[in-house]
Amino acid sequence: MTKRLYYEDSYVRTFEAEVIECTEKADGVFLIRLDESAFYPTSGGQPYDTGTLGGGQILNVYADEAGEVWHEADKKLTAGDRVKCEIDWARRFDHMQQHAGEHMLAGAVHRLLKGVTIGLHLGKDDSSIDVSLPGGRTNITEAEIRMLEDDVNRHIQADVPIKCYFPDEETLLRLPLRKPPTVTENVRIVQIGDDEYCACGGTHPSSAGQVGLVKIIDARPSRGKMRLTFLCGMRAFRDYRNRFDELERAAQSLSTGWENLHASVEALNARMKDAEYHLRQEKKAAALKTLSSVYENAARLGSVRAGQHVFDGLGMEGLREAASEFIKENGRIALFADRTDSGVLLLFARSADVDIHIGKVLTDAAKAFGGKGGGKSDFAQGAAQSADALAFALTQIQTVFDKI
Repeated sequence: MTKRLYYEDSYVRTFEAEVIECTEKADGVFLIRLDESAFYPTSGGQPYDTGTLGGGQILNVYADEAGEVWHEADKKLTAGDRVKCEIDWARRFDHMQQHAGEHMLAGAVHRLLKGVTIGLHLGKDDSSIDVSLPGGRTNITEAEIRMLEDDVNRHIQADVPIKCYFPDEETLLRLPLRKPPTVTENVRIVQIGDDEYCACGGTHPSSAGQVGLVKIIDARPSRGKMRLTFLCGMRAFRDYRNRFDELERAAQSLSTGWENLHASVEALNARMKDAEYHLRQEKKAAALKTLSSVYENAARLGSVRAGQHVFDGLGMEGLREAASEFIKENGRIALFADRTDSGVLLLFARSADVDIHIGKVLTDAAKAFGGKGGGKSDFAQGAAQSADALAFALTQIQTVFDKI
């Protein structure tokens, strides 16, 4: 079984090892086993380490069921040779920060909310844990989020020690473990301060202060559980810096300080909504003024007139008002559209005395031009990719009236 050097010291960055086996897995990719290794294999939600092995680049690291650690690399090595290995320390230390922060956060969830962590994911940009809460809760409050953050960051500020060790069976039985181990032999314990004890084979810093900071950035339901997404260490710092820069730029653009930004944005939104309302009212008024010309240019279908018009920026509410006004008189059909970024909105309507199912007409016209929609026999709405749907609809209506 491969001796895992990180069990004894997570800070090993370079080491030498003997090549036990090297086989070609695929074109240019070699599977290598060493007598000992400090490269962490993907396990327990923590990704594998990268770096160099005998001058080649590490592509993947994993452990088989027998406990042998296998390294995928892009360089062929010779069994029996001793090779120099170097870990990508920036990646390793980032994973150490995230994993230790996860332990403290999971411990706080357990102590303060009685929640049980059932899954960990250390991602490239953020990390997350899935938690089972009492009563099947899948959400927590803002106050509870702050409580968890305060607890974890107090431990970080106190720089409580982080110890990783293999206790004997008698000692293991006395430890106040947060949850039972998933293995029965060679159980490795991570202890953080005096209130976090958990079986774990991952890599961690030697003290909580090196985690730097833990910030929860999201809490939401996920597959019947509650998922907490968080950032630790340099990830949290970079996130703070990016948010700070964006906050400052936004405040400057509104000629205010960051502390007044929310009020300034609320005032701006209110002014914008007011302006949009008045603009819509003006567009509706203009649309209603065009209805007389729409009627004059309407297609004649016996005693019925079918008016077509494409508006610009009226919106569905405005289309409904225009169509309702148009069909107040008997013998009218409204085939109205409004331009959008992706095509047109459609609103078809008919007067009460016109015998045609306008919903079916709209459905067919919308579908013919890459859209969808429908409605009742007298009123229908939808969308299409082209205003040509109006001419298509008129042709359909003419066919119906020709048969009467």
